[in-house]
Amino acid sequence: MKKNNKPHNKGSKELFQNPILEKLSRTHIAVPITIFFIYSSVLLYWNVTHTSLSLGMSVLMFIIGLIFFTWVEYLVHRYLFHMETYTKLRAKFQYTMHGVHHEFPKDKDRLAMPPLLSITIATLLLFLFRLVLGDLVFSFLPGFLVGYALYLAIHYMVHAYQPPKNFFKILWINHSIHHYKDEHGIYGVSSPLWDYVYGTITPIHHKAKSDLAQTNT
Repeated sequence: MKKNNKPHNKGSKELFQNPILEKLSRTHIAVPITIFFIYSSVLLYWNVTHTSLSLGMSVLMFIIGLIFFTWVEYLVHRYLFHMETYTKLRAKFQYTMHGVHHEFPKDKDRLAMPPLLSITIATLLLFLFRLVLGDLVFSFLPGFLVGYALYLAIHYMVHAYQPPKNFFKILWINHSIHHYKDEHGIYGVSSPLWDYVYGTITPIHHKAKSDLAQTNT
């Protein structure tokens, strides 16, 4: 992704001239988080009442779904949100999906995908994963969606609040480096796991982590 304008810590930007589309492009963070916890609860209820999966297998598939989400989060952020913008169409798509967030990172109404779009994607995933996993999907997808809800909560807190004085502070540092120092690395928001796996932890991150360790000693 080519660098957009310098990040603004105040303000917002209108993406669509159509007021309905503009309204749909925004959401309060509590809306999608609530929706996906409810969506996950319904799927887990169906898992208990309409499948023969054991408790142990259900818990295992939930955990696998949660971890799988962190991988998808990383890949989407790295390869879709930060795609190369060598055509006007790709540049417009990338900016609408993610570039506007880099330009206005403190715009709280654009810290989550619009609920209508995310619900549609979640439902498509339900049918797709059902073809592959069968009844396992009713415990796997809840883990995936809870992972998404937790990602939304973490992403919101990182942008809206000061970092805590505990080990979660590294998530604030990671994402601040991504936004303000080097957008070509540290793509994980909810977890740095896949940045280590794929080698996208930057030298700036190592220095920040070292400084944090010294501060906490």
